[in-house]
Amino acid sequence: MAQDRWYRMDNVAKVFLASANERDTRTFRMTCTLKDEIDKDILQQAVLDALKERPQYHVTILRGFFWHYMEQTDDLPVVEEEDGKICPMLVGPESFGKLHLRVTYFHNRINLEFSHAIADGNGALDFLNLIVEHYLKLREPERFKKLSMTSGASEANLSEDSFRKFFAKEKDKIPNMKRPPKAYHIRGIRYPYNQTQYLEVHMPVKDVLAKAKALNVTLTSYIGTLLMLAVSNDMPMLMKNKPVTISMPVNLRNYYPSMTSRNFFNSVLVSHVFKGGEDVESLSAEYQNKLKAELTPEAVEKRMLNYEKMESLFFIRMVPLLIKNPVINMFNKRVDKEVTLVLSNLGKMSVPAEVKDEIISYCAYCSTSKLFIVISTYRDDLVIGISNAYRNTQVIRDFLKNFTDADIPVTVYSTEISD
Repeated sequence: MAQDRWYRMDNVAKVFLASANERDTRTFRMTCTLKDEIDKDILQQAVLDALKERPQYHVTILRGFFWHYMEQTDDLPVVEEEDGKICPMLVGPESFGKLHLRVTYFHNRINLEFSHAIADGNGALDFLNLIVEHYLKLREPERFKKLSMTSGASEANLSEDSFRKFFAKEKDKIPNMKRPPKAYHIRGIRYPYNQTQYLEVHMPVKDVLAKAKALNVTLTSYIGTLLMLAVSNDMPMLMKNKPVTISMPVNLRNYYPSMTSRNFFNSVLVSHVFKGGEDVESLSAEYQNKLKAELTPEAVEKRMLNYEKMESLFFIRMVPLLIKNPVINMFNKRVDKEVTLVLSNLGKMSVPAEVKDEIISYCAYCSTSKLFIVISTYRDDLVIGISNAYRNTQVIRDFLKNFTDADIPVTVYSTEISD
């Protein structure tokens, strides 16, 4: 492949590159579990075929004088059986010239890991489905020759920087927004050696939806409420005056006509200061109302214009990257102080009818320095991927207990931690 194409980094990617470290690698994992055992050789070819259709992922991140940028690379992915750290560091000096994604497998599961500088969860899900599509076509050509599991968008649309397209506004049009207060942070010692514990939680979608509908709230608001209540149970009395704040990524493709496979999301915050006496009924209603207010088109645009202010500041644009990265990282740390944990809902996974029985489940995780939770649903399987950096797992135990107390069956799988 000739190295004749390069891409600008979007503003979200710039933050991820400046803040990635050995604990929070800014890497996420998407998985798809199939009915049958994975054939390594077929998967290898499927990945190569998929990458030909997504050249915007066949890139390496290079360091310019003012900003990083992406350029095409001749490096090819090598599929291996899963062995080692989940969500490893995929960016850094040692990744020069290398791809910032990897594909592994374990029995009947395909794992796709991406640097968040390259794509967001929705873009990566589209690429994972493209890999699955090619895999099934190679395995059974006649049966799946007409299979299509992706959006079918053009290369230009897939590689578009939608932040620049929809939010390239003049500085005097950018609103000023008041910074949220510092949030409560879960207390405890983190795992040694920059380890993170990953839990995969399964429960019936219909049972969780029934509880949410009984409260007249969405599934996201119901799960967010249970998370808040779990955190409050673990809060010291002297910290009760601090808000519990959940950050939730929002897919901006739902608000703007974009089909980009790169980053195109923003985050909303829902906060609550516990005063005593809260229960799931009252808190879920409050959560739903606050989330609804944050998701209006006007609120989404105002928040995005404010975030894009970084790109418009002359002194930020004109200083060398060596100075710029610490400034961006400082900005990110300030934002991080305003968040207790992250809750991301990828939504319902839809696949063509002819492959519904070939796929068992989807799951996703994201690296973190605290607590990060990703929800995905497929058929009647609701999967919660939990990334936890703390030895203290009380919040997670209380969170899952909230489901079992509501008579919802829960199945949990967990990675091992080394002391």
